[in-house]
Amino acid sequence: MRDHAANWLEVAERVFNFRRDQLSDAQRQLLADTVAELKALLKAKADTAKLKRGIEALEGVLQKTGGRQYPANSIVENVEFFLVAAIVILGLRAYFIQPFKIPTNSMWPTYYGMTHEIFKPGEEPSLLQSAGRFLALGASRYEVIAPADGDLKVPVLNNLRIAYTLKRDRMFWVIPTTVREYTFLVDGTPTRIVVPADFDLEKVLEEKFAGKGENLSANLRNLLGETGTNPETSMINISAGGPSSSERVFWLPLAKNVKQGEKVISFDILTGDLLFVDRISYNFFPPKVGQGFVFKTENINSNYMQDYAGNQTKQYYIKRLVGAPGDTLAVNDAMLIRNDQPIEGAAAFAQNAQRAGKYAGYSNVGFLSEGKTLTVEPRSYFAMGDNSRNSLDSRYWGFVPEKDVVGKPLFIYYPLTKRWGPAQ
Repeated sequence: MRDHAANWLEVAERVFNFRRDQLSDAQRQLLADTVAELKALLKAKADTAKLKRGIEALEGVLQKTGGRQYPANSIVENVEFFLVAAIVILGLRAYFIQPFKIPTNSMWPTYYGMTHEIFKPGEEPSLLQSAGRFLALGASRYEVIAPADGDLKVPVLNNLRIAYTLKRDRMFWVIPTTVREYTFLVDGTPTRIVVPADFDLEKVLEEKFAGKGENLSANLRNLLGETGTNPETSMINISAGGPSSSERVFWLPLAKNVKQGEKVISFDILTGDLLFVDRISYNFFPPKVGQGFVFKTENINSNYMQDYAGNQTKQYYIKRLVGAPGDTLAVNDAMLIRNDQPIEGAAAFAQNAQRAGKYAGYSNVGFLSEGKTLTVEPRSYFAMGDNSRNSLDSRYWGFVPEKDVVGKPLFIYYPLTKRWGPAQ
């Protein structure tokens, strides 16, 4: 009953705050006196009967003075609750903690972007297992099913990359998103697969059809030679970020003699790591070399930061901070050198230098090509991915402006793997 009384006092306070300029002097005084009486009962730890009479007295006054604030409409209360919750969440996101999803594998194996798991025919997880994998790993199933009997063919561009089209789509039928659409042919009949825009299906095709340790582009080059000087070609509409255009492609067979209805490819895409980013620390302490850090790309002036239509990339990136203002950097035999010494500050530095485990070492490209050194400009930072050989980073597009640094990774909260916990 005391909790009940406290709730009524909260309602009375709301009515008073919202309506005191509309109430007469007598009404304001009546409301204040009734509130004071109920507070006195609470302070005196009155019994249930007295509290009930005090509440009933307050309710009678609120009926006369409450206007639209009392009795409260459930819809109004729910709208108010969600608005307050949204304001709190937006405030936290803007100034303290921001959720972030790792889109690519440039920081692998420290942080995982989207990865895949291929299943052999008949070994796909059951419906119950798939539900568990979705909840724990964010796994989603994708399949290519043969629409006819014949060879499975893929469209290959002159550079031996498999053609695809970027398309607008909606996640859960509501949220706007972008996807990649790949087209295959079997006996002239098309079949398509749609995957997230940041996912490279060529990795799946390489593992499925090129064999372990083999290269898909080399296989496609051999296939191109085997088909003779005039392989089957056609013009198709493709887009990789800019306006769609008609391009000539070669149709090359990846799988021979597939049967109608056969699952030619069956795989899961596992979500990239989801983590919280600390947005507040860098307001008081500058970033340190070795930390993972998140930054905006909208002020990085480089061709690598433009899409095919020439539009500036405006995204959040996550890389590792390897150079602060005034630092001199170089790469020597897979080792990152900072100010003439092997770089320190993160376990990934030593693991890359030793090519330990899944770390392949740092590579000489772009501004850190073999024999080159670079000095970090004032009010700027140099960022590199732990997966150096598959990372588009400062070696290509240059420095990160100090003003665009957002924060540092704090905690991986999903998926539920051994990486769950404090960010490295």
